[in-house]
Amino acid sequence: MKKRIGILTSGGDCPGLNATIRGVVKACYEMLGEDNVQIVGISNGYYGLIHNMAKDMQPSDFSGILTLGGTILGTKRQPYKMMTVIGEDNIDKVKSMKETYKKQKLDVLLTLGGNGTHKTSKLLADNGLNVIGLPKTIDNDIYGTDVTFGFHSAVDIATDTLDRLHTTATSHSRIMVCEIMGNKAGWLTLYSGVAGGADVILIPEIPYDINKVCDALIKRSEKGKNFSIVAVAEGVFDVNEAQMKKKERAKKREKEGITTATNRIASQIQQITGIETRTCVPGHMLRGGSPSAYDRVLATKFGVHAAQLIRDEKYGRTVAMVNSKITSNKLEDIAGLTKFVQQDSQLVITAKDLGIKFGD
Repeated sequence: MKKRIGILTSGGDCPGLNATIRGVVKACYEMLGEDNVQIVGISNGYYGLIHNMAKDMQPSDFSGILTLGGTILGTKRQPYKMMTVIGEDNIDKVKSMKETYKKQKLDVLLTLGGNGTHKTSKLLADNGLNVIGLPKTIDNDIYGTDVTFGFHSAVDIATDTLDRLHTTATSHSRIMVCEIMGNKAGWLTLYSGVAGGADVILIPEIPYDINKVCDALIKRSEKGKNFSIVAVAEGVFDVNEAQMKKKERAKKREKEGITTATNRIASQIQQITGIETRTCVPGHMLRGGSPSAYDRVLATKFGVHAAQLIRDEKYGRTVAMVNSKITSNKLEDIAGLTKFVQQDSQLVITAKDLGIKFGD
């Protein structure tokens, strides 16, 4: 009897999803025999699992997708906090997902996604389903793994953006403030900021003092530097907001008419320093396009290890890289936890020793 393997991609897309899918499928065909495997593609993440949007796929469906960005399965956000809540549609989501699993006669479900995806994966595992997770996010914030696929590609794109900002900032003698994705964790901003030669890096883990930021920029100007680059993670907050709860911060910003932290920072910098300041938001470009060579290799390694877990029938786990070795963690050990940048991390210290300021 064929082993039926369901695959879904959930949450935000990123480079490397298709490369990971390809790695899993090709390794399963190789290790178990193509005639002994049936891949079931589930469209639009957990939404598709809830609504039984699944189809049997052919080997040809996975040809030529190594370099393809996005996801051939489609994705849709399905917030974890709503998974156990029956809404206006009167659908019991957990019950429906279990029913789809049974209707499709799945032996295992692979879930490619970030923190929310992994929490739902654990929920399904707790409900008796055979689940294996794969760590995907440009934020690199999944606990228990050194790196996630999609991260390095996004670092490359963000770094290229900062490189390009240098030339226009120099030409116009401006300060350029670049907003980089990262609502809770600052890994992407930190890495691209160092790689892209940013003068100031602001991340959620290190609340900033706008006066210290401006002092650093003024000192650069006084030394004859006619431009500065400020890399800002979208989820940053200042030292005063750090004392508030999330809802309090949001209410305060709404009252003050602040659209984003980046816009406020740019406005404050120009007002305090007197130097013309502009913003740049690459946004979803960081998620798009072909995966980097690094991510193609990483995604392939992760996919192959997932296939090995399927072969060995080791479920309730998620693939990881720990100390540069591919392994796996129990879902119960990592689901719901976030990997944050530590203030004493080596790269933060390296950046500070270079003279990069964090506003602290």
